[in-house]
Amino acid sequence: MKKTITMLALLLSASVASQAQFYKYSNEFLAIGTGARGLSMSGAVIASNSDVTSAYWNPAGLANDDKKFDLGLMHSEYFAGIAKYDYIGLALPLQNKSLNRILAFSLIRFGVDDIPNTLFLYDPDGSINYNNITSFSVADYAAMISYAQKLSVNGLRLGGTVKIIHRTAGNFATSWGLGLDAGIQYEKNNWRFGAIGKDITTTFNAWSFNFTSDEQAIFASTNNVIPENSVELTSPRIIMGAAYLFSFSKTKSITLLPEIDLDLTTDGKRNVLIPGKPISIDPRIGVEAGYKQIIYLRAGLSNFQKVSDIDSTRSLTVQPNIGVGLKIKSVTIDYALTNLGDLSGSLYSNVFSLRIALNNDKNKIIK
Repeated sequence: MKKTITMLALLLSASVASQAQFYKYSNEFLAIGTGARGLSMSGAVIASNSDVTSAYWNPAGLANDDKKFDLGLMHSEYFAGIAKYDYIGLALPLQNKSLNRILAFSLIRFGVDDIPNTLFLYDPDGSINYNNITSFSVADYAAMISYAQKLSVNGLRLGGTVKIIHRTAGNFATSWGLGLDAGIQYEKNNWRFGAIGKDITTTFNAWSFNFTSDEQAIFASTNNVIPENSVELTSPRIIMGAAYLFSFSKTKSITLLPEIDLDLTTDGKRNVLIPGKPISIDPRIGVEAGYKQIIYLRAGLSNFQKVSDIDSTRSLTVQPNIGVGLKIKSVTIDYALTNLGDLSGSLYSNVFSLRIALNNDKNKIIK
C-alpha cells in the first residue's frame, strides 16, 4: 500500500519535522469555538461575551459573570458525524465584591474514533487478512484554567487563560503543549469593546512518536516518511471587537446587539479578506436580537475568502451562521446551524449547548 488510513491520520494531526517550526494551522481544533451563541454569531463575541464560555472567547468577560455557579456544556459533530467536538466549562466566583474575581475551568475534546488501522492488512505471503485490521482514535484535548477580575476603572475587565494541550494519534504519537491567552474588555454606556491575544507567548506542542520495528518496516517499504520527534509552534494572534447594545420600547424588552471583530493572524499570508505578510486580517460580523432576555435570534458572517472559478475569475465567498437561544430561569439552551467552511454551502453542522447559571441569592433566578 502506498498510503494507509493510519498515515493520513498521522499526517493530519502531527508534525514530521526534526526541529521546532511554526505551522500556519497549528492546533486548529482550538479555533472552532465553544457555545452555540458564539458559533451562531460567527465568533464575533470578543467584546460582548460574559458567561462561562468567555474562558475561550475572551477571559476578561468572565469578570462580568456574577453567578454563584455557571456551568456550560456543548456537543457538536462535523463531517457527517465522523468528528465529534465536546466542551464542558465551570465558572465560580472567588470574591463577591466590586472586583468580581472569577475562576473558570474548561475542557475541550475534538476527536475521530474507530479509524481502521490497515498497516497489517497483508500477511507476509501477500494475502489479505481482514482479521489484522484494528482501530484507533485521533483526539485533541485542551484543559483551560482562566482567571478574570474587574479593575478600579469602571467598566474595565482583564482576564487570562492557561491552556494545557494534549494530542494523540492512537499509540503511534502523543504530544503535550502549553499556551497562554490574555484578554481585556471595556464597557461604556451601551458600547462594548474587547481584545484578546491568543497564544501570546507562542504555544508549543512537543510530539513524541512510538513505532514498532514492524511498523517502521512497512512505512519504509511503502515509501512513507517515518515521523520523528519534533516541536510544533503556534504563532500569536490578536482579535479585536466592538459592539453596541440597542434597546427598544419603553421597558427595553427588545434589544439588538451587533458586533464586528477583526482577527489578526501573524503566521503569514492567508486566504482571507485582507491577506498580508506577516499579518492577515479576517473580519467577523455577528448580531443578536433579544426579547425580554428570554428568546434570542442570532446570525453571523465569517470566513470571507476569494476563490478561483473554472474560468480563472475570482469571487468572494462567505460563511453564514444562524442560531436561536431560549432562557428559562436558570437554564439556557442555545442552538446554532453552522457551516464548517465548505464552499459549496452544503455541509452544515448542528450545534447544541446548555448553560446552567445560579445567582448568589438562591431565591432569585438569573438576570
